[in-house]
Order: sequence, then structure tokens, then C-alpha cells
Amino acid sequence: MNQMSLSRVVVSRDGERLVTFEQAAHLTQTSITILERFAALGLIEPVESMLRLSELTRVVQVMRLRRDLGLNLVGAAMVLDMAQEINQLRAQLQVLRRQRF
Repeated sequence: MNQMSLSRVVVSRDGERLVTFEQAAHLTQTSITILERFAALGLIEPVESMLRLSELTRVVQVMRLRRDLGLNLVGAAMVLDMAQEINQLRAQLQVLRRQRF
């Protein structure tokens, strides 16, 4: 059985945990090649040669959109970007509603 140690903790300047591409591939059940392709296309943003844990969520979401809806990489990225923008707009709307009352 191939086990990977995640005991070495690396943290970005903003305090978010970072993992290597190898660790990320293991955690997301993809390959280093796929992660490198995602990075080259701008779907994920590496920090030097590592990835933020939040990027792993995006990888899993892209893979799921591809598998479940048959979207290509660009389409999956657009869906995730729009969903993030909608969430931001909802949060802004809530703030504005609270300020009115």
C-alpha cells in the first residue's frame, strides 16, 4: 500500500497550509500531470511549487463538474467563478440589507 506522509507542514505568508503537487494529487485522487495542466491553464494558482488547501477544493469541484455534467475545463472554471461571484454578491446584499434596518 502506498502511503504518503503529510507530517511536514508548510504555511503560506497569509497563513494557509500548503501542500506539494504530489500530496495534492494524492489527496484529490488525480495526478501531478493534471494538476500541472490546471495550473498552466490558470484554473489553480500555485504558490511557488506548492498549492493552497483551498485550491484542492477547486480541483475536486472541477473534476466533479467534468464527470457529472460533461463540462470541459474552461466551462467548469467559469461555473466555479460565477458561483463564487454570486456568493460574494449575496454577502454584499446581506450587508446592505442590514444597514437599511
